[in-house]
Amino acid sequence: MGGVILDRRLTLEAPETTADGRGGYARNWVALGDLFARVAPRTGRLAAGVELSLSRVGYRITVRAAPQGAASRPLAGQRLRDGTRVFDIRAVTESRDGPLYLDIFADEEVAP
Repeated sequence: MGGVILDRRLTLEAPETTADGRGGYARNWVALGDLFARVAPRTGRLAAGVELSLSRVGYRITVRAAPQGAASRPLAGQRLRDGTRVFDIRAVTESRDGPLYLDIFADEEVAP
């Protein structure tokens, strides 16, 4: 414990659904704030679609802990952004690095 270096600044974003004015809905992403993180790749795979192949890479992202219910605590379904890179959050749990940290399991999709 204590040796965790959080050297990447990521923006935490949450989905927001708004009416599109035509009877449907649009999904937008709203920035909730910045978090400093350690980003470590886990696994990768190639997913072939009808018109496009995507590379999906899993990451374990470590951030400072925040209490349950705090706006700064990431949740599954939210995402983290690093410029044009987007990490879709799949799960959040207490970190193996100790109670001061959270581990986020996220995926990034990239078109090769």
